[in-house]
Amino acid sequence: MEIKMAPSILAADIVNLGRDVQMVEEAGAEYLHIDIMDGHFVPNLSFGPHLVKRLRKTSKMFFDVHLMISEPEKYIDIFAKNGADLITFHYEAAENPEAVLKLAEQIHAHGIKAGISIKPKTSAEVLKGLLSAFELVLIMSVEPGFGGQSYIDDVNEKISRLALMAKEENPNIEIEVDGGITADNIHVPTAAGANVLVAGSSVFGAEDPKAAVALLRANANEAVK
Repeated sequence: MEIKMAPSILAADIVNLGRDVQMVEEAGAEYLHIDIMDGHFVPNLSFGPHLVKRLRKTSKMFFDVHLMISEPEKYIDIFAKNGADLITFHYEAAENPEAVLKLAEQIHAHGIKAGISIKPKTSAEVLKGLLSAFELVLIMSVEPGFGGQSYIDDVNEKISRLALMAKEENPNIEIEVDGGITADNIHVPTAAGANVLVAGSSVFGAEDPKAAVALLRANANEAVK
């Protein structure tokens, strides 16, 4: 699959967010990763649907909205209406596999893509039999809630396992990894089977974010040659 870069606005300069989004769009990043946190499912607060609506007016990027929230069914509709192209929710926020499938249907009803995410300590096996309902699976490589954390190496085996599961259940599903990704380690998740890479601090914290996106992409592509 094609490698795609997904800079996370969690690490962007909020005062100059429009500028930063334009910068990574011009750098060729395919996805804009928008972390939504409620202070309940994860111990932090971030953005709401209004921000997505405002950004949608200024950017043509693919909006990758990651709901790190409890009761995602209450917010899927508004994020979809405000411009999300993909909405990802957490397996851990659903009550059971039936609820997972119902949430996927709710997202698809808006004509957009659905993603499912798991935390670092959640086994890949919980998604067995569910991958066909999604266009993307997101593996957290840090504990969700805060940017700037270090990559958890234990998730590498999970990425490989999900890549194998995807071949059997849904060969077209994208595998996204989020957390602690840098130019020095991006080859690890890509070699394991990931093709969408979320990077926050290593992009927006760089002196030249455009150059940072280019380096991340080059190192990721090198790993899958």
